Amino acid sequence: MEQASQIAFGRQDPCGRLAGTHDKWDLLAALTHAAAEFELSHRTLGVLKALLTFFPERALPADPDSAIVFPSNRKLMERLNGMPESTLRRHLAALTRIGIVSRKNSPNRKRYARRSGDDTALAFGFDLSPLARHAGQIFGAALEAKARAEHLAVLRDRVAVLRQELLELADGTAEALLETARKLLRRKPCEADLSDMAKLLRSEIASRAPEETPQAALPAAGKMSAPVSRNERHIQDSIKKDSDSEAPQVTAPCPQPHTTDGKAGKAENAHDLAKVLRACPEVQTYYPGALRNWQDADRIAETLSPMMGIDMPVLSDARAAMGRKEAATAVICMLEKLGTIRNPGAYLRRLAQKARAGQFSTAPMLNALLQAGKQAEVVS
Repeated sequence: MEQASQIAFGRQDPCGRLAGTHDKWDLLAALTHAAAEFELSHRTLGVLKALLTFFPERALPADPDSAIVFPSNRKLMERLNGMPESTLRRHLAALTRIGIVSRKNSPNRKRYARRSGDDTALAFGFDLSPLARHAGQIFGAALEAKARAEHLAVLRDRVAVLRQELLELADGTAEALLETARKLLRRKPCEADLSDMAKLLRSEIASRAPEETPQAALPAAGKMSAPVSRNERHIQDSIKKDSDSEAPQVTAPCPQPHTTDGKAGKAENAHDLAKVLRACPEVQTYYPGALRNWQDADRIAETLSPMMGIDMPVLSDARAAMGRKEAATAVICMLEKLGTIRNPGAYLRRLAQKARAGQFSTAPMLNALLQAGKQAEVVS
């Protein structure tokens, strides 16, 4: 199959002779968008731009031998910020091989012009008119390249959304597929790879969705003595303990909503939040007086994460592994020691892995920060 770069400029275009003139910078911009189609590197485009600067008019004519420029290699190297001559020759050869420019050689292969009065009677050098003659093809390829890039962007976003959906459903049981999708999104994949990954994610989500739906409805079937807001908190705590605790301990939280007094639960949560604020005063410099409850803490952790270099999928993974309360506490603690953490995103991902293995708690982090604060007070 012939490449576009092999057929785009190599044949005479009778219609192109009647194409008139075209803005040389519009042509260069369109050619830049379609660079992959014509197998052009950014260095080769830079050499073409330097050649265009030697043509005095902005409008580039399409008539053969009507747009000849004749700079020396030394002048071209100066405009290319000292590009080596061997590199310059290689890119000039690429431009002429593709057909974007054509050479008009003098008998001694020098580049120069003979003038007759104010007009140029004869010139030898590089003819830029093929660029204008094939303007229609260049602009068409640029539009196709733009449409293809937009389509790939839509596919990437679709894969990212499906991965996030599976991350919330899988609860740590589809690590291989999720990691493959994450690595795919970090590269520049082709359309086929993105389409295949989207199909895999859809099938995995479809296989899990029927199993998750009845389980999500179970807590609502039971009669709770606590208000709706406390029921939501109880569901979150139960999910966290199901994933983190040993099997004999799963039944322990069940009688708590019926026997625990509402005021005592609020006092315990307030005490925990007060401990976090004592251990992590740094968060109050960003949001003074905004931490009234755990909902505020969760919202603030979500706002802080991008500022700290933590991607939202990593935060969502941590919430699924350790619960929203523990994840918010971990992020706030990380903010306190941010200067000593080289990669916050990788650090939080590691904490989530430990939480899935039942080996993580924020209590040691808080105690260490409290102890460090007490030592700092003693020293001061």
